[in-house]
Amino acid sequence: MKQGTIVKVSGPLVVAEGMDEARMYDVVRVSEKKLIGEVIELKGDRASIQVYEETGGLGPGEPVFSTGMPLSVELGPGLMESIYDGIQRPLNVIRDAVGDYITRGIDVPGLDREKKWLFQPQVQAGDAVVSGDVLGIVNETSTCVHKIMVPYGLEGRVKDIRQGEFTIEERVVTIETAEGIKEVTMLQRWPVRKARPYQEKLVPYVPLITGQRVFDTFFPIGKGGTACVPGPFGSGKTVIQHLLAKWADADIIVYIGCGERGNEMANVLLEFPELEDPRTGEPLMKRTVLVANTSNMPVAAREASVYTGITIAEYFRDMGYSVAVMADSTSRWAEAMREISGRLEEMPGEEGYPAYLGRRVAEFYERAGRVTCHGSDNREGALTIVGAVSPPGGDLSDPVVQATLRVVKVFWSLEDILAFRRHFPAISWLNSYSLYYENIDDYYVKEVGSDFIEMRSEALKLLQQEAELEEIVRLVGVDALSQDDRLILETSRSLREDFLHQNAFHEVDTYASVDKQYKMLKLILNMHERSKEALERGATVDQLSELPLREKIARARYTPEKELVKIDEIFTDVDETLASIGKK
Repeated sequence: MKQGTIVKVSGPLVVAEGMDEARMYDVVRVSEKKLIGEVIELKGDRASIQVYEETGGLGPGEPVFSTGMPLSVELGPGLMESIYDGIQRPLNVIRDAVGDYITRGIDVPGLDREKKWLFQPQVQAGDAVVSGDVLGIVNETSTCVHKIMVPYGLEGRVKDIRQGEFTIEERVVTIETAEGIKEVTMLQRWPVRKARPYQEKLVPYVPLITGQRVFDTFFPIGKGGTACVPGPFGSGKTVIQHLLAKWADADIIVYIGCGERGNEMANVLLEFPELEDPRTGEPLMKRTVLVANTSNMPVAAREASVYTGITIAEYFRDMGYSVAVMADSTSRWAEAMREISGRLEEMPGEEGYPAYLGRRVAEFYERAGRVTCHGSDNREGALTIVGAVSPPGGDLSDPVVQATLRVVKVFWSLEDILAFRRHFPAISWLNSYSLYYENIDDYYVKEVGSDFIEMRSEALKLLQQEAELEEIVRLVGVDALSQDDRLILETSRSLREDFLHQNAFHEVDTYASVDKQYKMLKLILNMHERSKEALERGATVDQLSELPLREKIARARYTPEKELVKIDEIFTDVDETLASIGKK
């Protein structure tokens, strides 16, 4: 390895000279302790290196060893159920080797080199293959079939293919190419800063069903889409991401804890292995990869954790899976960029963040998408990114929030006022939006109901009218309103409390299928229409609000999925009861 010499140490930033052969984003080993770092700036033979481990005790004159390789992740069987730090070191292996604290300079491979996996061929000798073709499969967990693909840039004819149990470094396939014989193992490496290629990016036309009514009905996200969840401390960002990880209809979950507090990541590490996957009944970890980076780890590693997570997610997307990435939170990554930028003495942008903040954030979210993967079978994969943002004090004008909103198409705005009222999810129905309506509304019309779109518009309109009427009520009181306006307030209250509010700890209410959401919304809006007719016949809102029907509608959310016919019965009850009210 080529050697340089440290001339300056400034926190996580190390400057070394004699690095004339180094390239941008090369991995280097700093000092005799072999701390892992990455070249982020080159000036002549001087290289600025961000070190992903604690730099205390380093000083000028110590050596720097260049590996000549970019920061890469190891891809292959063994990823699923793993818990990594930001640079893909398995935390359970480190704990077994050195105890409860990560020793500086420890070098542990991302994937187990000794475990043997049962490789089942999917092609035969003599078959022509291209990049992305599936050569064989490995049943990695009971819920995940790992597909061993032809590495990118390789094509030819299969000369030899083996069957049986092998380690990830053993040859499983031999391919004759124009450049000669190439041996393929189950282990691949990919540089984290380079997006994995695909044939074509497609429009997301199927929603990612989350089971959360405020998302699926009002502000849906398409499979292969991007969403931003900004909110102040305590408003429920982490809980929402936990719920999405459990209930979203994605095949694979990649959870990135980027600079989060240690207790939050500890909760994830303890809960996910115990949570039952509602789709299979197996532990949720069977289809989850965790990248754990906490706030007490070196700040530079936050950047690595984001790129490591998204690269692993792209790898599973290329197998044809629907993958969901939960990034919590990108604000901590931006803070790390701000610190490194300051130590590099770069010209600061808004609020001290680097001028390239928007570009880096955009590059990350643009790696999402529904795509046609490489391979002769033209399989489709989808990568959805949900990023939490933690602006100071919930200030949505924060540069990180604004940079994120420029590239994502769904904005789920969390409000601390709703959280303090114990309204969960604390998503503001007035500030949030989705730009996927045009793409995925056809799905809702065909699969759920032809009037679904009109009902959603009507519900949002009622909630908007409620916000306007509340200002009048605060000034002159509710008695000054007309009966029609009071009915709007009553229906909007039902929408908020009976439909938008969802109990994450209730075994039935924690998840609602789209069919159940449709029936619940239709029930509330039908009550509104029948009530308007009753008002025209002389009834009053006070009469209507005292009906036992209100209690039935409120309890509809606790109807099990197998008993949705009970909601239809309440629907009939509403029509029959209100038809007789207000008759003169």
